[in-house]
Amino acid sequence: MPDYEKERLRFAIARAHAKLSIVLEKSPFPNLDPFLRHIEACNSARLPGGRLPFFCAHEQIGWISPETSLQLESLGLKTHEKFGVASGEDLFPLSQTLARQGVYASHDEPFDVRNAQGHVIGRVDRGAIPVLGVAAEGIHMNGLVEHSTGTMLWIARRSMSKRLDPGKLDHLVAGGMSAGLDPEMTVIKEAQEEAGIPEKLSRRAVPVSRLHYAMDRPEGLRRDVLHCYDLILPEDFLPVAEDGEVESFHLIPLTDAFSLVRDTDDFKFNVNLVLIDLFIRRGLFTPSECTILKNALAQTHS
Repeated sequence: MPDYEKERLRFAIARAHAKLSIVLEKSPFPNLDPFLRHIEACNSARLPGGRLPFFCAHEQIGWISPETSLQLESLGLKTHEKFGVASGEDLFPLSQTLARQGVYASHDEPFDVRNAQGHVIGRVDRGAIPVLGVAAEGIHMNGLVEHSTGTMLWIARRSMSKRLDPGKLDHLVAGGMSAGLDPEMTVIKEAQEEAGIPEKLSRRAVPVSRLHYAMDRPEGLRRDVLHCYDLILPEDFLPVAEDGEVESFHLIPLTDAFSLVRDTDDFKFNVNLVLIDLFIRRGLFTPSECTILKNALAQTHS
């Protein structure tokens, strides 16, 4: 790890600890507001909130902005005051058309589109997901090391070349669920690509939670489902970035991660939710605090 990167992370942790000390001096009870603000930030969308329903056949699958509705109307996709496509087979061609028209930048990666029952009804380019306001799924994996001094957490710093939140802190392994994959397959794929974790090891990852949120973002409406996993890693494990999406890796005490989430915005927005869930399960909050945070995490405006 470069010296400047060590100093950068050390400063962030020290700043977080300093702020935490001030809060604890003022109150005998930990203040949950810094954690709740992350949860609220990821649930910023109030639906419909000026958006219009987007249909596939007779099923609503998304929410579109007034600007997108005009784009769809120009493509002849408005009938009887409803916007949508006739079948799931029309979804991917529509996403390609919108990319060609400059509505969004294509990711060249298809994602499955599911109905309310969870059945796959079609596919779209990944970049079209927030434009059409359809739900997307992904995985986040906590890479944990049980050390004699306490639980440690592997974290990553995102490459500055990433489209979304470049340079932010992230999970050791996280990624969207590409078309045709399930959560377990995605964990295995992303673990190998992002951290060089062999399949024999990544298969030990344990599913622990499923989180939802609906968030307004510059790219559109994010309605995400996060499949959360824990993986206990050996003490001698060293991650290797194989796909160029990670600038550096760091192994830090779980208590330092707690302080960073509480007192900074250093982590990518949705990573905070998964870490709060981890802190709850690892006993870093009181029972009453756990109840408040669990209820907040369970909220969804989607």
